[in-house]
Amino acid sequence: MTELVYEQPLNEKIRGYLRLEHLDNQLRDNLNQDHQQRGFYPLFSLCELLERCDYRSDVLKDIERTLPILPVAEAKAQDSAEPLDLDALRSSLLQAREILQKTTRIGADLKQDRFLSALRQRFAMPGACCNFDLPQLHFWLAKPWEERQQHYREWTSQFTSLLTPISLLLQLTRSRSQFTPAIAQAGFFQGDSQQALSLVRVKINAAHGCYPTISGHKNRYAIHFAQFDRQRHADKAIDFLLATCA
Repeated sequence: MTELVYEQPLNEKIRGYLRLEHLDNQLRDNLNQDHQQRGFYPLFSLCELLERCDYRSDVLKDIERTLPILPVAEAKAQDSAEPLDLDALRSSLLQAREILQKTTRIGADLKQDRFLSALRQRFAMPGACCNFDLPQLHFWLAKPWEERQQHYREWTSQFTSLLTPISLLLQLTRSRSQFTPAIAQAGFFQGDSQQALSLVRVKINAAHGCYPTISGHKNRYAIHFAQFDRQRHADKAIDFLLATCA
C-alpha cells in the first residue's frame, strides 16, 4: 500500500507556513481542473489567514536569515532524500525576496472585487451556495472552463509573492533531515533533541492500518499511533520512518 507522510510543526511559524502550503496545493489543484465552486474555499481561507497574520514580515526575515547559511544547509542535506540545488535555491530566494519587498498588501485587490465579496460572505454559511442564494455564482459557473480558469488564475496570482518563498523555505527545512528507521513499542515513541526542532515528519506504510498523532515542542516530542478501524491507541510495535528537522 501507499506510504504516507505526516508532519507536525513544533512552533507557530512553521504551523502557519504548513497551512499556507496546504492551501497553495489546493489552489493549484483547482487551477488545473474544473472543480466548480470548490476552488473558492482555499481562496477565501487564504484571505482570512492573511488578514489575521503578517506572514510577509516573517518570510522576509526568514529569507534574510537563510541566505548566509545556505552552504552549511547544503552540506547537511547532501545525504538527504530531498537534496538541495544550492545555486537554484539561492537564486529563487533572492528573486522571491525582491518581489515580496515590492508587495505591500497581499490579496487586498480581492477584497475590492464585488463578485468575490458576495461569495465570501455566503460561503461561511452551511449550504449557502444554492442558486437562490448566489445567482451570480451560478451564472459564473455556466461560463466556459477556459474563461473561469483565467479568472481563477488572476485571483490566485495575488498570493504568489508570498506562497513561492514559503514553499522554498519549507523545502529547505525538510531537506535538513533524512528519514531513519524507528520502532514505536506498543504504539508509542518518544524523542528529544539538544537542538531546537521546528518539524517532525513520520512516514508509515498505510498497510499498518494506523496513523500517528504527534505532539511536542522544540526539544521533545511524542508519537502515538492509533488504529483507524478501532479509533483507539495501537498496542503493537509499529515500524516507521522518522525525520526531525531543525
